[in-house]
Amino acid sequence: MSLQTRLMTAVIGFVSLILVIVAVITSATLGRTLEQQLDDRVYGYAVSLTNIVKQVSPNLATAEKIMAGRNPGEPGLIVAVSNPVTGISGVVASKAAGELSGETESLTTSQLTQIAEALSEGHVANVSIDDLGSYRVTASTTNSGVVVVAGLPRDAIQRQLATLLTVIALATIGGLILLALTTAITIRVGLRPLRAVAATATRVANQPLDRGEVEITERVPASEADPRTETGLVGASLNKLLDHVNTSLASRQKNEERMRRFVADASHELRTPLASIRGYSELSLRALGQTPGAEAIEGTTTSLERIQAQSLRMTRLVEDLLLLARLDEGRELVHGSVDLTQLALESLADARPTAVDHHWNIEVPDEPVVIVGDAGRLHQVVGNLLANARTHTPAGTTITLRVDREGEEAVLRVHDDGPGIDPAVRDELFARFVRGDSSRARQTGGTGLGLAIATAIVEGHGGVLSVTSEPGDTTFTVRLPIGPRQASADAAEESAD
Repeated sequence: MSLQTRLMTAVIGFVSLILVIVAVITSATLGRTLEQQLDDRVYGYAVSLTNIVKQVSPNLATAEKIMAGRNPGEPGLIVAVSNPVTGISGVVASKAAGELSGETESLTTSQLTQIAEALSEGHVANVSIDDLGSYRVTASTTNSGVVVVAGLPRDAIQRQLATLLTVIALATIGGLILLALTTAITIRVGLRPLRAVAATATRVANQPLDRGEVEITERVPASEADPRTETGLVGASLNKLLDHVNTSLASRQKNEERMRRFVADASHELRTPLASIRGYSELSLRALGQTPGAEAIEGTTTSLERIQAQSLRMTRLVEDLLLLARLDEGRELVHGSVDLTQLALESLADARPTAVDHHWNIEVPDEPVVIVGDAGRLHQVVGNLLANARTHTPAGTTITLRVDREGEEAVLRVHDDGPGIDPAVRDELFARFVRGDSSRARQTGGTGLGLAIATAIVEGHGGVLSVTSEPGDTTFTVRLPIGPRQASADAAEESAD
């Protein structure tokens, strides 16, 4: 069965059980109350009739005379008398309301026998009397030995109980029908978000997610995804899940595109030196075969030098790719104490002779800035940033290397007042095989891996490499966390001071 059917069955079943229990308890309670009221009336008539017997001569007391002493009486009232003198007699009051004198009927011997048998086991009993119905009767004995029996019909109680049960049954049936309709509507409205979730999940499941470009646009409607309700929370959770899946698919697509571009760029970079090596090899072989002697040796030497240069270029590319792969795996870093101030001075000293037509400045604090890291790799980062600034700026550009300490971070900045970075490539600047446009034209034949390697090294140290650029103001910023050993040493010095 569906969830709606199970809920309706459970609700209606429990409510029906409760109503039946309430009806039974109500009927039983009302029945006892009516029976008690009937007993009180019967006892009252018995006392009243006994008093009449005392007023009438006991030897002359009969049911007719006693009934005549009650004027008026109650319709259906039974009076029976067992008198040692007059014998046994009994009358029943007419069912018509009003004055009862002369409106009685005598009880037959069979009816009197039924009453006597019922009272043989006690002074009060229920008895079914022929032609009269069910009665509640009681007997009392006077001092003179006269037994007086009074009884009232139980039909009124049965009619009241039957009426009550009929009303309860009709009210229960009507209430259950109304409850079923209300429950069905409430459950259907309450489960609407779940149906919306199921419909959304079905549409997503039917989408071909194995295609190249995939974007999941299906979402549970906002009206059915209210996190303040239990069912709405399911829809909100599914929407959040679909957002994450969509983001993951987009990231996967982006990574695949980067991988294809990376393979294409790497193939292009390797194809150039390989073509050069092949060309110079063929040229050398042709020169040796056609022009023997010193001239052939000279041509071969030139070709071998070019082959060696292209081999070195290809070797550097392969080594850079291998370094990136190892950095991605978290390897290639050997941590130790590194003085960034000294490292900056040495890096600038190495870069200055390579571009004498640039203006070089350095700004370092008076106190050393020491971190925990790999000195060789950090030197490579600074060297790449300085080479990048030197390569992509014209002669006369001022390049400034600055080292600072900001809180628990060591900050190294490489600033130049060159033409700036094209905004079109700024977001992808740290990707592999990415180069600037003509405003920062590549003049050295680089592979476009320098900034990617610098980024990987910085991130391997738990730092961040970023760039801000506009014409005349370009700054690469490296932020590295202060190592725990240096931080503890600084704290010790501060406490000692």
